[in-house]
Formats: sequence, structure tokens, C-alpha cells
Amino acid sequence: MKIAVPDLISNSYFPAIAAVELGFFKREGLDMTLEHIFPVDRAYEDMRDGKLDFVAGTAHGVPPTFPGWRGARLLAALAQGMYWCLVLRADLGAKRGEVAAVKGLHIGAAPVVEQGLRGLLAEAGIDIKADKVRIAPVPAAAEPGVSFGLAAAQALEDKKLDGFWANAMGAETAVRSGVGTVVLDVRRGDGPPAAFSYTMPALVTTEAMIESDPETAAAAVRAIVATQRALKADVGLATEVGRKLFPPGDAEMIADVVARDLPYYDAAISEDSIAGLNRFTRDMGLVDFDPAYDQVVATQFSHLWAG
Repeated sequence: MKIAVPDLISNSYFPAIAAVELGFFKREGLDMTLEHIFPVDRAYEDMRDGKLDFVAGTAHGVPPTFPGWRGARLLAALAQGMYWCLVLRADLGAKRGEVAAVKGLHIGAAPVVEQGLRGLLAEAGIDIKADKVRIAPVPAAAEPGVSFGLAAAQALEDKKLDGFWANAMGAETAVRSGVGTVVLDVRRGDGPPAAFSYTMPALVTTEAMIESDPETAAAAVRAIVATQRALKADVGLATEVGRKLFPPGDAEMIADVVARDLPYYDAAISEDSIAGLNRFTRDMGLVDFDPAYDQVVATQFSHLWAG
């Protein structure tokens, strides 16, 4: 079986990565192979086309490939809330929470992921066009094997960008090297409160998988829940995973980044979170209606979220 993540050297989808590398999928009887497929819409397209069994990706990325949520469902949350940070060049002198600092700047962001930044800025009163905010792809991020957050941090250091919108691993890299300052981290209360519920990292599969092999879908959920619990009990396991997959410096950094995410490691998907997701996807033009909770979430597996 195959599961794809759109970013590998990252905290964003780490419970899925760790479930493969620590053997939690295998314990559930699933011989799972991890694939890095960027951007996330390509991963969802491959799943739609039968090339993948699961995607660990951003929840709001599903409707463009599965219009009206027809054909796919969220199985479990990998973590709660929108999970990207806005980082600006340190020499710009922006302060934490200073949303208006983006005016006139060139911000790097991944396809689909950039919608989270656009929504946040609009809700904060920033007019992207009038305030001359340029949001564009990060140089070299689409090259094979490149992880987006680290490519963004390097582009910031090379002054090819004024800032970036990416995962906390990229943010930590920029901060530790002294080239970046975290201006917005939605999970930690920065920006409009509604932004937290725009999206979440989720385990996603097709309706066809759920209908034809519900036990495999259930086993995947159990593996994610077990991985989240294991990391909460011993965050040092993140370093073990990092040493298998990441360059040495990133392998030693990942546990610190994951440790900050542990309070959000909860597989449950609430009706409130789906209401926020629906509002955001409607505002972004990804849906033109509010789908029911069970049109988005595979509710038959909800009893597994609590372990």
C-alpha cells in the first residue's frame, strides 16, 4: 500500500511519516510505503487515479480534486488546526503578530497551501492587490526530493524572498540561522482566531477504499492514533524517525518542532472544525455550498479516534 505526503522534512504530516517508519502501520497489518509527492494537489490526483491508497495532506486541498467532496473522505486528523507559519526576513524588523508587515512584500508559498495565507490576510484586513503583497511559488521547491519549508528557508537566506508561508520546520530553520522572524503562528494565537479552523493536516482516502475495504481504512486510523500517542509518550521517537529520513541537522531539530505540536496531536475531527473548513473552502471558491459533516468525514471510524 502507498501513502503520500506533500512535504517530507517537515512537522506538518509527521504522524503519518512516523507511522510508517516506526512500524505502526505494519502492526495493524498494513505494508505501507511512504512517497513524497509535491504539491498536495498532485498527491490527491494520484489517489483519485488509483496510484495511492492514502494521502496525508491538507484538508482544504481535497475539494479541487474531488469536487463537492464526492469520492474522498477525511479519516482522522493528524493534528488540530492550520499549521503553517508566516516568516519574514529578520532584517525587516517585523514583530510577532504584525500582520500589516506583509504590505509590499514578496512572500513564497506552495500551491494550495497559499490559500491559507490569502484567507488569513483578507480576514485581517489586508487587501493583497491594493497592498501590493506578492504571493508566489518558492524557487526550486518543485524540484524532485526537495522539501518545501527548507527550500523556503534557503530562499529567504539568499534574499530571493521577503518572507514565506510554510511549516514550522522551515520556520525553525530560518529562525535558528538568524535570517527569519516568525510573525504569525496561528496555532499559538497569532492572527484572526477564525484562521485556526481553516484547515488541518488529515489522513485522507477515497470513498472506494472505504466501501471496498473498510478494515484497511480502520487499521490506518488506528495506526495514526497509536503513533500520536507514542510521540506524546516519548518525543525522542521523532529523532529516531528523523535520523532515518532527514539530513543530520534536520534530524536533530525535528523533535523540538514536534514537541511544540504535541498538544495538537488529536485524531478527532469535530463538527466545529468542519464548519470552519466549510466556511474557508467556500470563501476560497473551492465549494459553493456547505457539505454536511458526514459528506466530509468518514464518521464510521470516529470511535477509533479516542483509541
